[in-house]
Amino acid sequence: MAAVEQSLPRSAPLAESAPAPLLRAEAVDLEYRDGGRQVQATHQVSFELYPADRFVLLGPSGCGKSTLLKAVAGFMRPAAGRIVLDGRPVEGPGADRIVVFQEFDQLPPWKTVLQNVMFPLVASRVLKRSDARERALDCLDKVGLSRFRDAYPHQLSGGMKQRVAIARALAMQPKILLMDEPFAALDALTRRKMQEELLALWDEVRFTLLFVTHSIEEAMVVGNRTLLLSPHPGRVRAELDCTEFGLESGGSEAFQRKAQHIHSLLFEVPR
Repeated sequence: MAAVEQSLPRSAPLAESAPAPLLRAEAVDLEYRDGGRQVQATHQVSFELYPADRFVLLGPSGCGKSTLLKAVAGFMRPAAGRIVLDGRPVEGPGADRIVVFQEFDQLPPWKTVLQNVMFPLVASRVLKRSDARERALDCLDKVGLSRFRDAYPHQLSGGMKQRVAIARALAMQPKILLMDEPFAALDALTRRKMQEELLALWDEVRFTLLFVTHSIEEAMVVGNRTLLLSPHPGRVRAELDCTEFGLESGGSEAFQRKAQHIHSLLFEVPR
């Protein structure tokens, strides 16, 4: 039985007026082919995601957290269980879920920054070109890249490319922003800066975030709730409330105690 330490996210009202979850994963088993064998990535994983949540999937490499994100995105279907978004089963990709990956080459290199942000809006016919340009400029302003709207991806740093990818995702106004270890390839200082910018952007826009990481410290500062997954195949070890921590909490005794507690839940073998 997984340990559970639950609390409502900051954004959720008291229990008597609590909204229905925006997203539910119900006893989800995920499998994939690796060469000639079938691999089980997760086993009976359940969780709920509420509007304006910053919900983190945390676990060691191979625990199925990125596979879960792909299933929420609609790129693969559960072998058992189901994923429900806004009352409807997820059966494929959709504009209501946008993924930001960790790779820096996710931006077409022949398009400018502005064109990259506009592209999904125009291609999916969500907006006319003039309206798409206006929304793209607004999103670039939110991530602090207005001055670079005419630049090309090869002229940007890794952190700036990720900000363009985030602006492009937010421009689509998805119900959920999905981020798969988006800062993992960045150096420590840039990673810290990107965490600050992500949280500042969340304070302004209050989007709903599903975030994957293998860093305990990143999970604690980025998320208001964190789901801990066991080593392969991923099972739920615990769901923890991290609302008390922020980017300034890293040196505190309470932060270190919680980090150690999470480490023990993730890696100590149950007796």
